[in-house]
Amino acid sequence: MEENEKILLFEKLPIPKAIAKLAIPTILSSLVMVIYNLADTYFVGMLNDPIQNAAVTLAYPVLLAFNAVNNLFGVGTSSMMSRALGRKDYETVRRSSAFGFYCSLLSGVLFSLMCTTFKGPLLTALGADEGTRAATDAYMLWTVTCGAAPSIINVVMAYLVRSEGSSLHASIGTMSGCFLNMILDPIFILPWGLNMGAAGAGLATFLSNCFACGYFFVFLYMKRRSTYVCVNPRKIGLERAIILGVCAVGVPASIQNLLNVTGTTILNNFTSSYGADAVASMGIAQKVHMVPLQITLGFSQGIMPLVSYTYASKNYRRMKESILFALKLMLPVMLAVTVGYYIWAGDLIRLFMDNETIIAYGTRFLRGLCLSLPLIYLDFMTVGVFQALGLGKNAFLFAVMRKIILEIPALFILNYLFPLYGLAYAQPVAELGLSVAAVVMLCGIFRRSQSEP
Repeated sequence: MEENEKILLFEKLPIPKAIAKLAIPTILSSLVMVIYNLADTYFVGMLNDPIQNAAVTLAYPVLLAFNAVNNLFGVGTSSMMSRALGRKDYETVRRSSAFGFYCSLLSGVLFSLMCTTFKGPLLTALGADEGTRAATDAYMLWTVTCGAAPSIINVVMAYLVRSEGSSLHASIGTMSGCFLNMILDPIFILPWGLNMGAAGAGLATFLSNCFACGYFFVFLYMKRRSTYVCVNPRKIGLERAIILGVCAVGVPASIQNLLNVTGTTILNNFTSSYGADAVASMGIAQKVHMVPLQITLGFSQGIMPLVSYTYASKNYRRMKESILFALKLMLPVMLAVTVGYYIWAGDLIRLFMDNETIIAYGTRFLRGLCLSLPLIYLDFMTVGVFQALGLGKNAFLFAVMRKIILEIPALFILNYLFPLYGLAYAQPVAELGLSVAAVVMLCGIFRRSQSEP
């Protein structure tokens, strides 16, 4: 994308069209990522073996922990790049992108080494027992030991490409790997193929992430004369301003994700005490719940380059109108999805495993989880605005409120009051309290921006 096209997108295009151009490819990418995650669950579910499904669920917190690195160097760097674009500081854009890329690569390698070295204690902490330990270990061999670096690089490069408005190519790169994963899943998982079970799902994920990384490298080479995204090691920006600018947004976003991992691990440990059927049911419910959740996340992430750019260029009216348009558009959609999920929860669970025990558990889990959808969209948007504006402390405060103050205590209390089924309602309780804070803090941002010259 040439410079004049970037200016047209960020400064001139009507807000609905600009948001559509940025958000639709990101939403499609998020949807495809959810579908490929559901494909893992679906094809493993075809084995009708709760242990194999439980293995994928128990390993999920480790894969979720990848997002700590993705957020640190993806969210942090992309925010830095978009704000620099708004100031027309193109050298900072290049040096920031090189810094984020190589830091994420190094972090992926270190993540893999640490998880492999401490595999035994890690499996125990995840809630794996004698029945699920071997399957969980086999799945993590491909997704973590071999797959940490390509999985992280894939997501971080999508952030970097999206930060300058190339949302379509960011989404194509991500989706290319997802489509390959869906093709490979049945071949590697099912008895008529390689019959690898959960390990086959892990191998398919590893290969698909490698393919997606290859797409981004080819894209950057083809666009080397027009893109500001740079992976030249000589351009690594070690200046104090770049490091602090990336970390001010990235560190709180990373801590937020680590708290998500902590919450998910606690949830899985509570659920595992009720047996493999309960773990598998919760895993399926979470994956189904993830479909609209990823739509909201993709939409909020998609418009953040526009928010960053308009804020840095002091076009506060356009910034405010963009945020409000996004909220008015998606909140009614999430309300409608919540109603549909609550009514047809049992049918949705049955799509993944036709087992009456799993369906009974999963229906009640999904009905609890889906109540959080409208609230969590508002909260995602608010955190995204904080990140786009470089307000890392605000994002960190939100992370602490969500997990430490609200959701994790709710898991303990609700599991005590309503054993097992109360766990699914911890997230709606937390998001309800957080949404009140979101409205207050967004109004504060709008008031301060109106008072600035």
